[in-house]
Amino acid sequence: MEHVDVAIVGGGVVGSAAAYYLKKHGFSRSIAIIEKDTTYQFGCTGRSLGGLRQQFSTPENIELSKFGLRLMRNLKQEFGPEADVSFHENGYLIMASPEGLPILEENHRVQLANGADNVILKGSDLTARFSWLVGDGVAGGCFGLSGEGWLDPYSLMTLLRKSAVSQGVKIIPHELTGVKSAADRITSITLSNGETLSCSRLVNAAGTGAGHVAGLAGIELPVGPRKRYVYLLDCPQASEALHGAPLTVEPGGIYFRPEGRNFLCGLSPEEHDEPSEMNWEVDYSWFEERIWPQLAERVPQFETIKVINAWVGQYDYNALDQNAIIGAHPQVKNFYFANGFSGHGLQQGPAAGNAIAELIVHGTYRTMDLARLGYGRVARGEPLFEKNVI
Repeated sequence: MEHVDVAIVGGGVVGSAAAYYLKKHGFSRSIAIIEKDTTYQFGCTGRSLGGLRQQFSTPENIELSKFGLRLMRNLKQEFGPEADVSFHENGYLIMASPEGLPILEENHRVQLANGADNVILKGSDLTARFSWLVGDGVAGGCFGLSGEGWLDPYSLMTLLRKSAVSQGVKIIPHELTGVKSAADRITSITLSNGETLSCSRLVNAAGTGAGHVAGLAGIELPVGPRKRYVYLLDCPQASEALHGAPLTVEPGGIYFRPEGRNFLCGLSPEEHDEPSEMNWEVDYSWFEERIWPQLAERVPQFETIKVINAWVGQYDYNALDQNAIIGAHPQVKNFYFANGFSGHGLQQGPAAGNAIAELIVHGTYRTMDLARLGYGRVARGEPLFEKNVI
């Protein structure tokens, strides 16, 4: 039976980051990434919107994303002079209704206390800064002055994976189908080609399949797929100012951002509106009925938009509290989680991968304390809610 010291299930940005940072922290033994879709077309990373922000309500989430920001700003030092992920530091603008303003302001205080660079804008200050915006029904907006924007998800994942592979990490192009344990430790895994590997540590970075992977080990994990639609818009009437807009979130949850000469937009459904079928079919009526009317009211230039493309992405959604689950299992101590990011995995993936690497190599967190995001809260049924889920 072949042996691997660390088996990582999932080769998206989280799994690739775990492998990369293991090597960076000096782990010299064998590492394998188990990835069933080596085209990377259907994973969370490849279909991500690519946002990076510090506008969260949970300090750990802010720190996770700040780690990602530091990586963006030191990309060439980390990966070489040709490294590029097209990071656009245009900021986020998250707006609130009068009812939602106290929460926005509370979140803002948490963000400032944890090193974020943003400001609350109200009334004419908001509409003067963003001349394309109709401020009716908006009590205020929190705008990221620096350190927020978006990047190309596939490029970031590829940089992490290729660097890990260049240092000896092996990619195994099969699906995980079985997990065996003994005396509260994972001992071996089985793959879809029938091969069995013994392993010293198993890392669950399986994205939307994380709950299934945990279930193979007899562990309950409240993580599964949630379907999201992203629409690519052409807007011939868009001004230069609108093309320079931040990633903007309307009080009702509709978001948009520039994408070259076009725009991307979407809206996460409420729980009762969640699509029942987890396929890759786009619902265009969701745009026509739920997004366009409100979007055109908020940004009149969007009255003339046309959908020219669309795709389905799937979030690895944590049904407990929409926050990531990171760290080792309390009893099965060689089984590690990096799951349930609920739409934040691209921006938080590098930090999560580094955190898992620190636990494996050093036995403790060194960069940031993520103990509150551990599996223990799942076992206890004690959610740690994030108020700023988009």
